[in-house]
Amino acid sequence: MADLTTTFIGITSPNPFWLASAPPTDKEYNVRRAFEAGWGGVVWKTLGEDGPPIVNVNGPRYGAVWGADRRLLGMNNIELITDRPLAVNLEEITRVKRDWPDRALVVSLMVPMNEGAWKDILARVEDTGCDGVELNFGCPHGMSERGMGSAVGQVPDYVQQVTEWCKTHSDLPVIVKLTPNITDIRKPAQAARDGGADAVSLINTINSITAVDLDLFAPEPTIDGKGAHGGYCGPAVKPIALNMVAEIARTPSLAGLPISGIGGVTTWRDAAEFIALGAGNVQVCTAAMTYGFKVVHEMISGLSQYLDEKGLASVEALVGRAVPNLSDWQNLNLNYVTKARIDEASCIKCGRCFAACEDTSHQAIAMSPERVFSVKDEECVACNLCVNVCPVEGCITMVEMAPGSVDPRTGRGVKGQHADWTTHPNNPGTCAAE
Repeated sequence: MADLTTTFIGITSPNPFWLASAPPTDKEYNVRRAFEAGWGGVVWKTLGEDGPPIVNVNGPRYGAVWGADRRLLGMNNIELITDRPLAVNLEEITRVKRDWPDRALVVSLMVPMNEGAWKDILARVEDTGCDGVELNFGCPHGMSERGMGSAVGQVPDYVQQVTEWCKTHSDLPVIVKLTPNITDIRKPAQAARDGGADAVSLINTINSITAVDLDLFAPEPTIDGKGAHGGYCGPAVKPIALNMVAEIARTPSLAGLPISGIGGVTTWRDAAEFIALGAGNVQVCTAAMTYGFKVVHEMISGLSQYLDEKGLASVEALVGRAVPNLSDWQNLNLNYVTKARIDEASCIKCGRCFAACEDTSHQAIAMSPERVFSVKDEECVACNLCVNVCPVEGCITMVEMAPGSVDPRTGRGVKGQHADWTTHPNNPGTCAAE
């Protein structure tokens, strides 16, 4: 069986699934339950300096976006960093790490842009025996208005400076957590590397408003008639997170910089995609908040089975395997031609493909009086819209044309190099070269 043990910047854990810094990692009780459930590591919810207490709202802290079946697609939160005393958190971290020495325990930190403040909290955190620190340069609400969180992460010079302070005043591995609320994620990543960071983690939450109460005329969640922007997370942010992870992984000046992938990881497949795009491990929050800590069981078993099926002996063998195949648009093969094919046996005759193509695309699907749907090859540009709107998985597929075939739309020969599309059972044979 594949070995799921990972060593990330010198921190070993039994599997690559860590809980992200968030409400699930705010106290000893939660973290112990997480480790008992099988999580490989946690990033303790962000600690701040001693001083004026952090005060959270006592009304709703989360907003949500649901799919048609009320499946949670995204969640917005307006919660701040931990509101529990620093000394209490440090005591709990010490106990948990003592009792679970084989699990990764990293501590998230956020204090003002002051070297003395960073030096002080680093010394106290190091005494807990934790495995490393994560610098929270991503929180887009509450703390950013106080000159911390994404207010730091959006300025590469600040990212580099704080990272240098932390590497100067502590021997702990330093992970820099990056904000997605920026134009080019490579710039703060480069600043983190230049400052001596051992790794980066991304993405933190996206600045957002998920809904507006149309009776109160206030953003949700609503506190006494008013709302505020918050941080968006969950399955909906995964495509953004994958892109940003990949951009770092494929940038030559950032080559070899370890990445902890965050953003919408809900299943083993999500995790495998992050890892294939360059992440050494993944961090999870929304899935745990939606389904509970035991969701990690599926992640562990699914990833293990996938690695076995692929003949990969370890998680490390998967890291970055998709990066060489990530390109820019101008480098794509314009001689590669596919056509849509509809499987009549599995078609439920809903007509979504026809409506979508007829109204908004290329009028490439015909509908007979008996509601039998077929593809007009001369009009099909292989946009894949019909595949995406079809409610039956596998009913519509894109089939590659064989070398020597003629594209009916252009009259050009096809220079592909894979299986002959004309042998597909649903192919009418109208495009094959005679």
